[in-house]
Amino acid sequence: MAIETVQLWRPTGPEELQLVEASAWRRWPPRLPDQPIFYPVLNEDYATKIARDWNVPASGVGHVTRFAVRKSFLDRYEVRQVGGQTILEYWIPAEDLEEFNDNLVGPIELVATYR
Repeated sequence: MAIETVQLWRPTGPEELQLVEASAWRRWPPRLPDQPIFYPVLNEDYATKIARDWNVPASGVGHVTRFAVRKSFLDRYEVRQVGGQTILEYWIPAEDLEEFNDNLVGPIELVATYR
């Protein structure tokens, strides 16, 4: 029986991407004290907008990553609409991030870089 997954994206800055790479592309790093929520998004266009419009001005580069998570894990969280119809994300509490990482299926992939 195949594992049912949900494909997600994340706009990622250079420091976070280095930590993902150091994990062999298998884990998201722990949140910083001022980051109580991990925000994966539900579509590539939204991730691209954040990477280009926020990450590039803040750090000179923005990356878009893609990854799959077990649906059975994500079912406990609601999808949040935080803007227009396609501005959708999950809000994963920082204390749940290790379990979130344990439910990744396959590697985290780098799909785009903007400068």
